[in-house]
Amino acid sequence: MFEPDFTAEADRQLSVCNACRYCEGFCAVFGAVELRAAIGDGDVAYLANLCHDCRMCFDACMFTPPHEFAVNIPALMAEARVQTYERYSRPRVLAGLFRTPGWAIGGVTLACIVVVTLLVAFGMGTTALETVQVGPGAFYRVVPYLAMVVPAVVLGAFGILVLVYGARSYANDIRSGDGRFVSLRSVSTAIRDAITLVYLKGGGEGCYDVKRGSPWRRFFHMLVFWGVLADFSATICAAIAQDLLGYLPPYPLWSIPVALGTLGGVAIVVGAAGLIALKVRSDAKPTSARMIAMDYAFLAMLETVALTGLALLAFRSTAAMGSLLAIHLGSLAALFITAPYGKFVHIVYRSIALVKNAAEQNGA
Repeated sequence: MFEPDFTAEADRQLSVCNACRYCEGFCAVFGAVELRAAIGDGDVAYLANLCHDCRMCFDACMFTPPHEFAVNIPALMAEARVQTYERYSRPRVLAGLFRTPGWAIGGVTLACIVVVTLLVAFGMGTTALETVQVGPGAFYRVVPYLAMVVPAVVLGAFGILVLVYGARSYANDIRSGDGRFVSLRSVSTAIRDAITLVYLKGGGEGCYDVKRGSPWRRFFHMLVFWGVLADFSATICAAIAQDLLGYLPPYPLWSIPVALGTLGGVAIVVGAAGLIALKVRSDAKPTSARMIAMDYAFLAMLETVALTGLALLAFRSTAAMGSLLAIHLGSLAALFITAPYGKFVHIVYRSIALVKNAAEQNGA
């Protein structure tokens, strides 16, 4: 899984931390380390994804560089997470996208927007991109319903298969012996920890980004999380309104799908922009260059989808609607394609790590 030297270095640094135990009270990683006599490959993969990158251990530790012990747990965990994502991704040829996330996501996004725009121009005529379309079914006069749904279902199903394969392999590798860690209690505890982002509190004060104990990273992360959830809920509500109740989009501004989608889009724009601003200003030492690139790429992808969606809503009654719809659908297609090969996968691996941590702590 990892290079022998990498696992040995993880064992060395975490052994120093286990001897100190200063951070044990506020970080799940060090509580899990205490339960281990030595660190193996599966332990590194587990601990890396249990780490929420609050960086408070780096700020509090007396053994960080330039000390001779050179303890830098956040950077070690960040690099291990990147290696984990690539290790469990399939097919291998696409797993290489993790190595160049900026170029990969940027290139795929541009290609998808161009392809969707050309398909609309050749299939529906160039007038569809520049003609005012209003009333029920306006969007489908630019891009037919099946042309929207079928690619989304195919790409979504492929992404789910990739994530399920990775989740299964990861869960098997981090098991201790033949032990099982999934139970109703551990899952419910993990869901609570994930929703509240309790481990982004850094011991109660917050993360170490631009200053010690900053609450902003947790706040912006919450905005992105709930924004994505609101947009997903808006899609479900729109599907119910159309397929069950017979009301075709576009819907009024006061309708549930539009209200949820607008709130979600604004939350994503503000949250992603805030996280980008924090990363620009934060110390680069306690992290990995590959993880930074992956973070920027994923946040830029979310910004693109949210901004194009809001622009489509704002100008849906104008001649720009057709072009904006093609751009938005292209960016959505790029998000679906790159999701299994970018930072999105941290949701899967961190959730499994939280379940295992809950089981361990309950057992301890």
